Amino acid sequence: MSSKKAAATRLNILQKAFELVYQNGYRTTSVDEIIATTQVTKGAFFYHFKNKDEMGLAMINEVMQPGMRKSLIEALPNNGNPVEEIYNMIESLLLKDPFFIIKYGCPAINMVEEMASYNEAFNKALSQLVIQWEEAITNTLENGKAIGKINSNTNSKEAAQYIISGYGGIRNLGKIHGKPSYISYLSQFKNYLNTLE
Repeated sequence: MSSKKAAATRLNILQKAFELVYQNGYRTTSVDEIIATTQVTKGAFFYHFKNKDEMGLAMINEVMQPGMRKSLIEALPNNGNPVEEIYNMIESLLLKDPFFIIKYGCPAINMVEEMASYNEAFNKALSQLVIQWEEAITNTLENGKAIGKINSNTNSKEAAQYIISGYGGIRNLGKIHGKPSYISYLSQFKNYLNTLE
């Protein structure tokens, strides 16, 4: 197998596995389902990955992290209005991102809930994603404090954790109550952000 074809096959496996895991969960998605969806042979799958967990870690590191980076980290441009930037990021994640499907929630939040306490290697990989997001929000708030847009008494790291936990919670509630719960959440989220000014 040429290295170009091998790389394309590997990426195809990871992308299809990501779609299946997003819809069905990691532990309930079998290697056989991934193979059937990708239409590769079992030998091709195991050529690229020793086992399902190795594939799962690659999926987090090579598909989820780069894909989520744009929505979670690069969405905070630090242009001088931190409250607006953070609100717009969360609003975009909830209402505008074409990939996220309300009934399935957020792939990163789902993986954290399903795998972080189950598998130490998954915990470490998922922690990297959450830490990067937390740092981006913290930095946005700190920059806001430096220019007088955020109250100097605000603990930026704690606020970032609160924002992320609120997002995770509403993603899960949205699985039950649908889009109206996002609208209600965003209204109250805006009120919370205004208390940081």
